[in-house]
Amino acid sequence: MSRFLRLIGRMFVTMCPTLFGGVFNMLFVKTSVYKKLRRPIDGGRTWSDGQRIFGDNKTFAGFAGMTVGTLLSQVLWGLVLKVTGQSKRSDLYVRHENRAGFNALAGGLFGFAYALMELPNSFAKRRFEIRPGKTEKGLVGKVFFVIDMIDSMFGVMLVLFFLTPMSILKYFGYIAFGGVIHFLANLAMFKTGIRKNF
Repeated sequence: MSRFLRLIGRMFVTMCPTLFGGVFNMLFVKTSVYKKLRRPIDGGRTWSDGQRIFGDNKTFAGFAGMTVGTLLSQVLWGLVLKVTGQSKRSDLYVRHENRAGFNALAGGLFGFAYALMELPNSFAKRRFEIRPGKTEKGLVGKVFFVIDMIDSMFGVMLVLFFLTPMSILKYFGYIAFGGVIHFLANLAMFKTGIRKNF
């Protein structure tokens, strides 16, 4: 059990900057700056079925917010781990040194991959005529609720997979654990009013 708990702790420490980046982006999209810069990635265009390609909630500003937020979070988190002598607790530093330049690159890639991997899910939702930011009831709603929790993790963990030695089993373990963390973070943001729906 202690080995399992150490693994979970290691995953959490490794994933913290992405979690912080997501919170940063959720706060950013509520600012007047975001509202001025908000432009849908699909440019308002529709697919052959007449529905939007991604919808209004997928914007260039949000993409940039997630990328920059995670980049900054990774740099700051790396500094905290370095100062406290805890760098070895993150899988990111198994193969690489805990340096600001590397952290900026890794954080930027994590944030970009996170935002990028949300797009296929948004595209699929529009095909099912699910309104952006809304949760549907029934089986379709439950399936997309689960996908919402893990879609971005596939991209983030793919970046980590190429940055550090990792088995396929651990890769999917990270995705499952990331989904749980995503769920708990969204619940906390909903309870505190940062998110409007859950």
